[in-house]
This record gives sequence, structure tokens and C-alpha cells, in this order.
Amino acid sequence: MTPSARLQAVIDILEGLEATAQPADRFLRDWFRARRYAGSKDRAAIAERTYDILRHRSSFAWRMGSDARALVIASLLHQRFSPDAIAALFNGDGYGAAPLSDAERNSIASPPGDPPLHVKGEFPEFLAAELGRAFGDGVLDEMIAMQARAPVDLRVNTLKSSRDAVAETLHADGFAVEATPYSPHGLRLAPGEGSAKLSTSKLFLDGAFEFQDEAAQIAALLCGAKPGMRVLDLAAGAGGKSLALAAAMENRGEIAAHDVDPARLRPLAARAERAGATIIKNLPLHRFSGGEGRGEGASASSALSTPPHPNPLPHVRVGEGIGSFDVVLVDSPCSGTGTWRRQPELRWRITQERLNALTALQDELLEQGAGLTKQGGRLVYTTCSLLPCENEDRVEAFLARHGEFAVVPAAQVWREETGAPPPLSMERFFRATPLSFGTDGFFTALLQRTR
Repeated sequence: MTPSARLQAVIDILEGLEATAQPADRFLRDWFRARRYAGSKDRAAIAERTYDILRHRSSFAWRMGSDARALVIASLLHQRFSPDAIAALFNGDGYGAAPLSDAERNSIASPPGDPPLHVKGEFPEFLAAELGRAFGDGVLDEMIAMQARAPVDLRVNTLKSSRDAVAETLHADGFAVEATPYSPHGLRLAPGEGSAKLSTSKLFLDGAFEFQDEAAQIAALLCGAKPGMRVLDLAAGAGGKSLALAAAMENRGEIAAHDVDPARLRPLAARAERAGATIIKNLPLHRFSGGEGRGEGASASSALSTPPHPNPLPHVRVGEGIGSFDVVLVDSPCSGTGTWRRQPELRWRITQERLNALTALQDELLEQGAGLTKQGGRLVYTTCSLLPCENEDRVEAFLARHGEFAVVPAAQVWREETGAPPPLSMERFFRATPLSFGTDGFFTALLQRTR
């Protein structure tokens, strides 16, 4: 492909992403599969520019405009291409991008003034107040950290191996892995360092590790699941935390995994078999009434496919006969604001209407979880969100309704589980951000049923 044809490909991809709820990585995968003529260098260049635009869409739109062509032009200006060089690329030859219009040439020659905070921080303007509640004067620093590429984190499966053994093998295979700073089972690679090869490695296929951000590993650890316990993963998605809990429980006890959308649970059986996790059972859907609609929001990761237009979320109702649990994990659907490094398109898909629907569902899931937590048991609420309206506000509203529950400080549980001092960002709750913790944005609250 010519350089001009690559630019047109990015324009086409951006326009396609506007019309789909599909995550950008899957959209790109399918786009390239349908265009075998694009070589490996073409695919790398197109994907890199696409993600650069998704990460900097607000500032690029401020510079040139919000349509796909304008964003691509702005990405070239960001790389300090001269007006003449840009004009040479937009030459209209073959499958290349059409020549610049007079309006585009004028915009290139006329940069705007100093952008506002939400443009500098690359976030939707309507979230400014919520992010201000979360970070105060540190909003811009936190949002700049969100613009970087995320590392590749692995959770070693202690049912199959140890962190030292997996690290030794990966080092021998040429992977520059390091131990994660906090999770006792985590390993980390720099962004883009062979994650595709890792997913086909013998270690992975043998179940020695899973891909999981360190913050999610810590959330699973804070559940305090022990051998012999009965645990419910109420919004399990593909089951990443169920697998971590099975390892913590040494494959003794019971883990019931449920998701309002059965399709999301389908990968779990194969993942559990690979991991040797035999105590995970899918909770039959008929035990839960409700589950209408498209089933979005059934797990924390489900927000990663949030559509660009509002859709109704399901109303989950828990039926009788499933008993109570020592630990109930509500890995709640959320805005996904904590995952913007990995899926930057999510920044531009969230709306206030969608956020309102999500907080209502979060309240409902907490209610369901409360009813299934035994006396003395632990209800664990987690999100991959940065927003107080999805995190602290939901916990405080729940506690106002449920005097039988009390917060167990995350720092206390960390000491009990690890014997180590807690990280600085872990106090009453566990909060993590790329800037403060080096992980995805994450929130965890531990609620003990006292009566």
C-alpha cells in the first residue's frame, strides 16, 4: 500500500468505528482479514495511526475538526508534517486519500488558541466534574497518564506453576518479564512486547498463566477466598476473576459463576479446563429471572463493548434455591474509564444517559449480591471505573440502605492476606490508576455482613 492509501484506510476505519459497538482491536482484526493485500508493515502503520487518533481525538478535533479526514490530517500535524508534506500525501492517486480542499488547507494554516482542560486531557467534556471529584487539581496529570499504552500483565496460575518458574521459562524464551510491584502472582512486560506470541506459547496453552491486569489480580486477592469456601462471581463475564479465585482456594470449595448473558460465559469452560480449575460451575440462567435486553453490563468488561447509542440494560433478579455464599463478588458493569489506555475508543462512546443507566444497574447488582451473602460473609464490589458516581457513591448509597453491612478497610485485608504493608493508594477502599499504581484504573470495596 502507498502512504496515501494507508491514510485512506485509517479514514475508512475511523468511519467504521463510528457505526459499530465493536471494540477497536476486534474491528481492526476483521478489517484486515477482509483485506489480505495489506502487508504486515501496512497493518502496523494503519493500526498505530488509528490508535494514536483514538487516544488524542479531542485535541486532534480541536485542531482540525471531528470528521475522519480532519482527524487524520491532525495526526500528521501532531507528527510535525509540513503543510506541503501533508498535501503530497493527500494526492488522490489510486486508492489514496483525496486531495485537500481549500477549507482543509486553511485549517492547516490556522491553528486554534489554547485548548480547554477536557481537550488537553483527552476526555469527554461532560465528565469534567466527575473527574474533578476523583482527582482534584491532579486531573490533567491523571489523564495524561491515561494516554500511554498499557503494559502486558500476566497472572501466574498457582494451580499449575509458580511465578519464579514461569518467569524463568519466559526469560529463556526471550521475554523481558518482571515481577509486578504488588500482586504476588503477577508478571509484567512492556507495552507491545510479544503479547501475541505469548497467547500461543506452550506455557499459556498449558494453563500456567492468564492475561490479567495487576489491579484485577489485587481485587481477587482482596476477596479473601479460602479453600472450602462457597463463592459467587455474580457478573463473571469470561471468568478471569473466577480463575484467580479458584487458584486462591487451591481448587477446594465451590465457585458459582453467573452472567446475565450466557454468551459471555462460554469461554470459561475451556479456560477453566486449561487452568485445571475444577471447582468453577456455571450457575444456570433459569435460576435468575429478568435477563432481558441485550445483556450488556453483565460484567466489568462488558462496558468495553458499550455502543455509541444508549441501549436498555438488563434487570437481574435472583431466584430462590441457590443458597448463600461466603464471598459474593460483584465485578460490576461500568463506564470502563479505567481501561482507556487499552481501549481508547471507550472515551468517546460513554454518554451521560448511559452512565445513569449503569449506576442504576450497579445499585441493583449490589442489592442482589447482598441477598446472597451469608452472615459474616463478604460482599466485594469492584469496577474498572475512575468515577466516584460509580464507586464511592454506590457504596455509600448501599450502606445507607443496609445497616447490616460494614466496610472492611482494604488496607487491613491486604495485611491479612499478604503480611506486607499496603500500597499508598489502598486505605478504606482500593483505588488504582495508571499514574498512582501503574495499572488500569480500578476500584474495590469490601463489605462485611455483620448480622
